[in-house]
Amino acid sequence: MPNSGAGEGKPRLLLMGQSRSGKSSISSVVFHKMPPTETLFLESTSRIQKDATNSFMDFQVWDFPGQIDFKDTDFDMDTIFGDIGALIYVLDAQDEYLDAIESLNRSILFLQQFYPNIKIEVFIHKVDGLSDDFKLDIQREITQRIQDELSDEGYENAPVSYHLTSIYDHSIFEAFSKVIQKLIPQLDALEGLLNLVSRACHYEKAYLFDVLSKIYIATDTSPSDMSTYEICSDYIDVIVDISDMYNWDVEESDMDWVDNTIYPDAESMIVLLGGKSIYLLEMNKYLAMIGVFGGDITPYKNVAYVDARIIQKSIAEVFGFRGKDGTAK
Repeated sequence: MPNSGAGEGKPRLLLMGQSRSGKSSISSVVFHKMPPTETLFLESTSRIQKDATNSFMDFQVWDFPGQIDFKDTDFDMDTIFGDIGALIYVLDAQDEYLDAIESLNRSILFLQQFYPNIKIEVFIHKVDGLSDDFKLDIQREITQRIQDELSDEGYENAPVSYHLTSIYDHSIFEAFSKVIQKLIPQLDALEGLLNLVSRACHYEKAYLFDVLSKIYIATDTSPSDMSTYEICSDYIDVIVDISDMYNWDVEESDMDWVDNTIYPDAESMIVLLGGKSIYLLEMNKYLAMIGVFGGDITPYKNVAYVDARIIQKSIAEVFGFRGKDGTAK
């Protein structure tokens, strides 16, 4: 699943929902690095917007206008849904959402008949400013309404996942991370590798990040919390900004995974005020592994580096990457 440039035939994430629910804002913030405050000036989507992501994950994001009925005979269903990995339905938590739930359920019932393997993800969006208790109340109400209405139509225990999201915090990136992970066949192997490196280096948490989108495609199985993810995500922003400042870049043809002559300086670490450390090592142009250490990692840096390089080669083997000499890179 490495990036191979824009093109058709890629797995797709289809963003659906009613007009002004926040679909275009989500796409702009996550995949185009638009500051959340600037999304206020975005116009409503009037046609299907297709974006190919420039990242490790080789997929497209389609932003579907809320006023268009995809079941209209003018649309080719296979063209829209044939290669979809997940349908992400965006519900505005701060607006009346009963009509949106009805529209979502019609879509689920349709897809269940003709495209049963599509994963359905519901983003309960614009929850910024709401209290934690109110967020959970809204999530319970929406979940119950969707499940009850589908059950009334004979579709019991529909496999629908729910996420509380906002573009003004890291919750939208966390939600996309969980969606993307369901599309990775090698996820169990990646989690196993991150478990190994966490035990070897005594990390509290380890992530494998897609650097450009800040989506983590895998993590170890230890308990996680949003604050840890936020720190790692912000640290990636710092690294990317510094790389851009000094115009650091790697040619696509030189993306060997284990050649240290190509990546002599592609690592970084920082000790936080609370005493924890973050260690980052780039796996290739798109991926970086981040480990969160409970203390000062400086005395253990060499061990962390060697273990990370071993994991780097193992990840390359999992995805079937080959170097110039034909060996796993």
